[in-house]
Amino acid sequence: MCAWPQVRGAHLWHAHHDTDEFFLVLDGVLDIDLRAPDRRVTLRRNDTYVVPRGVEHRPSSADGATLLLFEPAGTLTTGDYTGEVPDHITATTGRALT
Repeated sequence: MCAWPQVRGAHLWHAHHDTDEFFLVLDGVLDIDLRAPDRRVTLRRNDTYVVPRGVEHRPSSADGATLLLFEPAGTLTTGDYTGEVPDHITATTGRALT
């Protein structure tokens, strides 16, 4: 699946146990907080990063960012998170490219 979300604020802590997640920042600045080990990756326009499968992470952008994401169709954007999803986050499986 290919997605091009606009992100503002913090996403949820989550992991994808069956797939890596590829981020490309098209505009703005994106922070990705990672656990195990605890660290933060900051991406700017044209930067890329792959969150390895199984790594708990939380993307965020204080001022907003436009992204391009690649992951298998059917991958839930909130991964393994099972709590209540805040209104500013859309939990979706995206759509396949045709």
